[in-house]
Amino acid sequence: MSSVYGEYLKLSVFGQSHGAAIGMTLDGVPAGLPVDHDALNAFMKRRAPGRQAYSTPRSEADCPEFLSGLVNDHTCGAPIAAIIRNTNTRSKDYSNLFDCPRPGHADYTAQIKYKGYQDVAGGGHFSGRLTAPLCIAGGLCLQWLSMQGITVAGHICSIANISDIPARANHVQPNLQFSDPNFPVFSSEAAERMKKAISDARADGDSVGGVIECVIQGVPAGLGGPLFGGLEGKIAQAIYAIPAVKAVDFGAGFDACEMRGSQHNDAYTIDRNTVRTVTNNAGGILGGISTGMPIVFRVGIKPTPSIAKLQQTISISSMEERTLTVEGRHDPCIVPRAVPVVEAVAAITIFDALLGNQ
Repeated sequence: MSSVYGEYLKLSVFGQSHGAAIGMTLDGVPAGLPVDHDALNAFMKRRAPGRQAYSTPRSEADCPEFLSGLVNDHTCGAPIAAIIRNTNTRSKDYSNLFDCPRPGHADYTAQIKYKGYQDVAGGGHFSGRLTAPLCIAGGLCLQWLSMQGITVAGHICSIANISDIPARANHVQPNLQFSDPNFPVFSSEAAERMKKAISDARADGDSVGGVIECVIQGVPAGLGGPLFGGLEGKIAQAIYAIPAVKAVDFGAGFDACEMRGSQHNDAYTIDRNTVRTVTNNAGGILGGISTGMPIVFRVGIKPTPSIAKLQQTISISSMEERTLTVEGRHDPCIVPRAVPVVEAVAAITIFDALLGNQ
């Protein structure tokens, strides 16, 4: 089970959804970097469950408890370790999953790989609960990146085929600021339609998915490398650690497949003595290396597989078909709470790349 990421910044995530605690260690952080705990807690609340009508009713404070690595609110050079204690768990809701796996979940594949020794309660180590430690690490990296003029911001690009205004639009990206950070959408009309789609799905015992668009601004040219050292590959690898992610594309993405080269190529220009491009179809990365333009990528999030509808499954012990109603408390749409997780993972990746350049 690989729970470690990073080349120069080493992130390790540990714990299970219904265990005593979940947490992370972050090694390779230079000494002397400040930590704003209030800002970190505000960032953590965007991901935390039980705070919106469209999220799971499971309520957790999600306040990180730091065990090492900080002295007087500054990094001291030692590995940073932090935990979040789990308090609001109902493990009995998952007692039958060893034998009857939930469609769309990792229950069956985990059973095959770990031979019944895996923790099924709340999804165990496969749960979206493990994105909270990612947000601790990413929340710290966001603060340290901002000191270098680098910002990371995501928004809900679409939910259930209802689209927001895209940030990429082939031009230099605007600063992404939203009136509701818990439901970051440019168009208020689209936001209301999305919320209704989520509400309708919940009322029907179902769920919906969507797309998140993330923009990283202020990244200097020259981060990354070709082949397996590409910045796109490093971002995508980390993004796929987020449960429910099914797709990642950069810049024009799949739309580039329908363009001609003359349409897709980003013409170069000089802007205030700096090399820029007129458009940004490349999404800020060429040859695996940052161009200095905003890095723009989209993340496809599948519908939450835990739904109240009766579903077909099997009994592993009897090798017969069964029906299953999923118990427990679940999000009818994970997209809004996944936005800060995407931001966190992007920040971790860029901070790791910056350490590599130094």
